[in-house]
Amino acid sequence: MPRVARIWLFLVSMGGIAAALPFVVAGLPPFGAHPLPYGDMINHLAPIQRHVTNMVTAVNFDYRGFDTLGEEMMLFAAVTGTAVLLRGSREDSPADRPEPTPGRVIPPRSEAVALAARLFGPVTLVFGLYVVLHAQLTPGGGFQGGAIIASGLLLLFLGEGYPCWRSLMRTGLLDALEGGGAAMYAVAGLAPMAAGAHYLENVLPPGQLRALLSGGLMLILNWAVAIAVAGGFGVLFVDFLKETRAEQEEGGG
Repeated sequence: MPRVARIWLFLVSMGGIAAALPFVVAGLPPFGAHPLPYGDMINHLAPIQRHVTNMVTAVNFDYRGFDTLGEEMMLFAAVTGTAVLLRGSREDSPADRPEPTPGRVIPPRSEAVALAARLFGPVTLVFGLYVVLHAQLTPGGGFQGGAIIASGLLLLFLGEGYPCWRSLMRTGLLDALEGGGAAMYAVAGLAPMAAGAHYLENVLPPGQLRALLSGGLMLILNWAVAIAVAGGFGVLFVDFLKETRAEQEEGGG
């Protein structure tokens, strides 16, 4: 399609959207209002049935836990596909240097950035663990906590540099965490079936309301997601950063 035709198509499409936008906004319900009773039912039943105070966790890992299993498999497939595309047969070494690009100067590592990363890296890791541990009590959960933990791993790269970071980031371990977390979620649903219940049915003791060990099966599912997410992001970090490295010539040059 010619460039002029594409521009006109864009302008006509945006004009239609702009004309319809005021009617769409005017038809929205008031802020905070929801016409469906689903949220009110969850708010009322989850503290009684599952002894949890974070309703999002109750929905994700209990009332619609099977849907979350599908989302977990989607993440697993996406990370695996990315690793297959990027990894290939290439091997890397912590001593590999950044790939030079014509016209681009690689600046030296900033001491301020390194210091900030060293200070905030451990704090980020601990906060990620806190978010995972309190998924059934306060906002957060396995996915959010796993992403925060993975961010802490990336801060380690910024603070210590590639050689140190790569020596700690073992591809086999990260692969095992990512795949093991997804498998842990799937297998956790089979245990209730052995007791005659439905797949992923919450048959474990719910614990005490507002206690750290509450929610029953949700605790296991939450940690499974956290492990898979942290491992999955770690796999992506390793494979993407490999692409920025210059391959050593044969003979170690």
